[in-house]
Amino acid sequence: MSSHPPRTARRTAGVLLATVTALLAAGVPAATAATPAPAPKPSQPTPQPKPSPSTSETGRSQPKPSQSAPAADPAPKPSEPPAPVPDPHATAAVLDLDAGGDSPVVHGPDRAYDTASIVKVDILATLLLQAQDAHRSLTDEERGHAEPMIRRSDNASADALWREIGRAPGLEAANKRLGLTSTTGGSGGRWGLTRTTATDQIRLLRAVFDDTAPSALTPASRSYIRTLMGEVLPEQSWGVSAVDASGAGAKLKNGWLERSATRLWDVNSVGAVTVDGHRCLVAVLSDGSASMDAGVSLVERTAREAVS
Repeated sequence: MSSHPPRTARRTAGVLLATVTALLAAGVPAATAATPAPAPKPSQPTPQPKPSPSTSETGRSQPKPSQSAPAADPAPKPSEPPAPVPDPHATAAVLDLDAGGDSPVVHGPDRAYDTASIVKVDILATLLLQAQDAHRSLTDEERGHAEPMIRRSDNASADALWREIGRAPGLEAANKRLGLTSTTGGSGGRWGLTRTTATDQIRLLRAVFDDTAPSALTPASRSYIRTLMGEVLPEQSWGVSAVDASGAGAKLKNGWLERSATRLWDVNSVGAVTVDGHRCLVAVLSDGSASMDAGVSLVERTAREAVS
């Protein structure tokens, strides 16, 4: 066998020797050339500034969140019971015209109540008294207000006549002549907040219905008021009519008003009725009812108890 290396090995060694010689001539160390360069690292993304926690999307300054642990919710307070609603109150006054007396029997405290729409009888009496003083009859326009005001309790008509009579001062001046002593007109345009007592309402009813009692109203004026009070709409004929079993029908005027501050109701009824063949004047005033229906029931129950 030959001791010389194979021809391929001699050729490879020659190539490597020539390469090293060329690199040394260029000034590059042989160790560097023999070691492959490391692969470049991937580039990292440039960090972006974080938005400030003290500014909202709208640009308004917002408080920084607390770094402490959130406080526990306070223990719930025991629920307080709702404020008690006071009991409603009612007062009735009854005068038997056929018994010969002139002082009513009063059931309950004879204190002042809001009139609501029962004051419309007083407004009409004042209008008629002022027309009498001027020696004239009511105009067509005045009748056009007076009749719906009583028959169907029209408030716009009451507003017009309240202004015409001079509001509270005009009402109070007429009431002195009609014998009322405890009625105060509502302020401004608030005729429904006129204050009165059950006894004073009997005084007004006597001026209208008691032909034996002196009255500043003429017989014609009295008759006009009586007629209208006998023509109240059926749906408004509750109240003191509950005690009238004559079949002739009561002559009455009712009033109802929900107070905005308390959401409780003033409910009243005044009129002339027949009880066991006797002509009676009955006034029932109430306040503090939870609803109008409750107030109507209270008024009718109080009227029945007052005449029994």
